Amino acid sequence: MESRHLFTFLVVVEEGGFTRAAQRLDYAQSSITAQIQALETELGTPLFDRIGKKIVLTDAGRKLLPYAQEIAKMHALAKDAVHSVTEMGGTLMIGAPESLAVYRLPAVLREYRERYPNVKITLKPGLCWELKDQVRSGQLDLAFLLHPEAEDKELHTELLVEEEMALIAPPGHPLAGLEHVEPEHLRQETILHTEAGCTYRALFEQHLNRCGIFPDPSLEFWNIEAIKQCVMTGLGLSLLPLVTVQNELKEGKLLRLNWDDSLQRVSTQVVYHTKKWQSPALSEMLRIVSKHAAEWRQKPAPAIDSSL
Repeated sequence: MESRHLFTFLVVVEEGGFTRAAQRLDYAQSSITAQIQALETELGTPLFDRIGKKIVLTDAGRKLLPYAQEIAKMHALAKDAVHSVTEMGGTLMIGAPESLAVYRLPAVLREYRERYPNVKITLKPGLCWELKDQVRSGQLDLAFLLHPEAEDKELHTELLVEEEMALIAPPGHPLAGLEHVEPEHLRQETILHTEAGCTYRALFEQHLNRCGIFPDPSLEFWNIEAIKQCVMTGLGLSLLPLVTVQNELKEGKLLRLNWDDSLQRVSTQVVYHTKKWQSPALSEMLRIVSKHAAEWRQKPAPAIDSSL
């Protein structure tokens, strides 16, 4: 059984089709088809059902998948093992939600890239629960999460910084003058939501629901920048990590309301599998992350200005 056929099988599964797999691997689609057919011939069973333009795994394909993932992981470990610290190389698969990928990680990745240009880094976006599952399965080497503190026997978790949350509004909003904004004040307000499955959205909604407030879920965004722009135009309010709105608050484009965020606060965390061998590339990434996290913890949050 050729390992390249298994790798192609994994990419087809991850991309959801032969055409996208061919684009990712820079192969002709006929080559992808030939490799999968060769694998199916060797195993004596189809691995995919072709239903119109869609493909789905057969029972045999689902059984093969974890073994193919393990072989791919061991292949990557074997490649990484031959590199010394002075000859840093290999690949790091990193996952992060949008808020951290955009507002926490760029400086980390820039420093790492400057030090170790031969390490290939792939940054994969996703929801926190999805990323944790992918670390458990070995698809990711490590993931950054925005999550409440929680134990996980399979994952090593390092808390990097507690993130304050900001209930944001456009300047001049009627709630700006209140000494404390309570859940009841939001009953008639439009709330702009992050995507379903977002940890801090869930915590915010749970808090409001306990107070008898049930915001309309119809305004849902997959992009934080879009939420900020819509809040600026007066479309509604939103709860976002403070780190994602600090520039707009300083520039006066957004207003932070006097909201008690303690029940919705989450921490930026880095997680990796407890049984994963730490390659030199991974060890150095964790070291650089810890260095930047110490700087994050030292930066004071901007004060709430209720005079606007």
